[in-house]
Amino acid sequence: MSWLAWYVGALWLVLTAPCFAAIDRLQVVDKFNPQRNSTANKTDWETPLQVGNGNFAFNADITGLQTIKPFNTLSVWGWHNSTPPPTDIILQRTNRTSWPEAEPPTPLSDPEPEKITYSEWQRRNPHRINLGRVGLLYNGKEIAAQDISETKQRLNLSSGVIASAFTLDNSSVEVETMASPSLDALAFRIQAESLEPGNLSVFLDFPYPVTNKKFEAPYMGNYRVPDKHTTTIKQWSSRAELKRQIDGTTYFVNVAWDTGTPNTKIRRVSGSHRFMFNTTSATQVNFVVHYSRSSPGFTPGFEAIKRDSKWFWQNYWKDGAFIDCTSTADPKAQELQRRIIQSQYLLAVNSAGTDPPQESGLVNNGWYGKFHMEMVFWHLAHWERWGKWERLGTVIPSIYNRFLNSSVVRATSQGYEGARWGKMSDSEGVSSPGEVNSLLIWQQPHPFYFAELEYSVFPTQHTLQKWHPILEATSRFMVSFPRYNSETKVYDLAPPIHIVSENTRPNMTKNPTFELAYWRFGLQTMSSWYTRQSIPVPSKLTEVYENLAPFPHANGTYIHSENLAGMWTDPRLTSNHPALAGIFGMLPPDPRLNYTLFTSTMAHIYERWNFTGAYGWDYALLAMTAVRMGDSQRAVDLLLDMGMDDAGYPAGGGRSGVPAPYFPSSGGLLLASAMLAGGWRELGGRHWPKGWTCEAEGFGPGI
Repeated sequence: MSWLAWYVGALWLVLTAPCFAAIDRLQVVDKFNPQRNSTANKTDWETPLQVGNGNFAFNADITGLQTIKPFNTLSVWGWHNSTPPPTDIILQRTNRTSWPEAEPPTPLSDPEPEKITYSEWQRRNPHRINLGRVGLLYNGKEIAAQDISETKQRLNLSSGVIASAFTLDNSSVEVETMASPSLDALAFRIQAESLEPGNLSVFLDFPYPVTNKKFEAPYMGNYRVPDKHTTTIKQWSSRAELKRQIDGTTYFVNVAWDTGTPNTKIRRVSGSHRFMFNTTSATQVNFVVHYSRSSPGFTPGFEAIKRDSKWFWQNYWKDGAFIDCTSTADPKAQELQRRIIQSQYLLAVNSAGTDPPQESGLVNNGWYGKFHMEMVFWHLAHWERWGKWERLGTVIPSIYNRFLNSSVVRATSQGYEGARWGKMSDSEGVSSPGEVNSLLIWQQPHPFYFAELEYSVFPTQHTLQKWHPILEATSRFMVSFPRYNSETKVYDLAPPIHIVSENTRPNMTKNPTFELAYWRFGLQTMSSWYTRQSIPVPSKLTEVYENLAPFPHANGTYIHSENLAGMWTDPRLTSNHPALAGIFGMLPPDPRLNYTLFTSTMAHIYERWNFTGAYGWDYALLAMTAVRMGDSQRAVDLLLDMGMDDAGYPAGGGRSGVPAPYFPSSGGLLLASAMLAGGWRELGGRHWPKGWTCEAEGFGPGI
């Protein structure tokens, strides 16, 4: 990196963050700590409160553990493969090589109908597993919701500690719950001053994975098949190690308790994988539960984890950009502020690991726990806009580097050049078979968006060189994928393809508008990437960029794709994701964009779209467009239309019946909020609704 380039980047950071001390960030954060108590006459909350570190999360019920509700404990590394069905068909032969309805036949990776059993096994495997449950027993028996009263619970967002209190058998019980920021370890403190010593016990229970549920929520695993898995135990004076074996999956659970708590032994409940311990002469116990893929050499104590948790979260809130709308009287400003703060906490817990998150993060399983490469934009791009580079750096661009070779193999096997990124993926980069998985294309330009956002903040040779191999391989695929049309003299995005909304017939879908705009954005960014490094731009790239098919339109509006002039009267085509809005919102305006057509398109979306079926990032996408069009009040209203509960968990929905939480919504909310607070490349500054007095600091230029 040259001295001048470093200086320019450093100067930009100084100029765009005039005074980080101007906002008392922790005071703002603490105003929005989630609180749940019995005054709401509710102990059956449908969502947990969470502690975690991005790679690991514990989901607690109203007791601060998993006493009443068997919520899950999830990680990025906990995966399991079930036994495959009997077959002598190797992996490559389970996928047919062309789509027969297309002309000419098009390469893809779709299940062969006659091999559907084995293909379905590939979709389900590997699947993410629940590492186990930690809860309380009273006199050796289960505690039910009706057994406790006077419940009070508070998640302190600035320390990452859940404080829970309740009454059991006329005695008060208090629980503190927290997670290590660096290890997959939990720390608990349980106080029960007036209970008889030993009446309150701690249990750990372990399930066998459920393998046939695409959506497994809110609880995961089967606790009633003990013969299918094994748990062995070793004990010492103040700790125990449990070794879990689930078919080919092995992991360890270390439990350590205060050395000042005598006579503590873990014992197994016969015929199960439940283990329990109580304290025979103490009314308080501190203990740690540490999960790991191999036997850990070290497990920290309670006080160390509590100290580290506080240090991590206070630094998290002080890092990067921040918004403070608490001085604005409009209740909508207060609600938006709550959503921003709670979303930032939840995304640090669920979406800041070494793999992209699944859509439900580390709360429950969707699509067998696998993540989706088209969703990495909504899950992760907000880290860049908010200047949380350490959080982003755990997964971007490393996931693209990790998957580069397999993506090159995928493209080559289908007759293309470069790297074709998959869709529904496991941590090894194996894309699951399926029609949508094979034909979706809007994930391909994502690397250009991430790279360009980073370069806008760090315009250095280091940034250019770090991203170049990924972008070049991606661009080679994007140049080879369009099909030249000798009649129209343009390059078509030709069938079979699935568009963003996945609601058109793939063998009839040609030149989808959003995908064309995003394709051109990617190729233009690649051209700039070459130029910035004084590398000649490949002539074929320029030829395809300049001659991609025009954005299709009819009757005064843009339309999903060619041959869909009647889309506005077809309910099937005016539901799900309104991707047309993204060509002037998520994306900067393309030189080809006709603003009159686009304005009419947005009017049609607002008037005719089936918003009863909208969910997730649909609202954020529309909000980003509204901000760019100068309608900040509409943008705020859209962000508040997004379903979100008292702790910030975004609602699910859609035609697939996606269960809550759906975290692309949270990432989208932060992206749109960053546009309100910091603008974008062509128009920086603040774009709040009239009369709002929000403060913002640390936002860099968007795209």
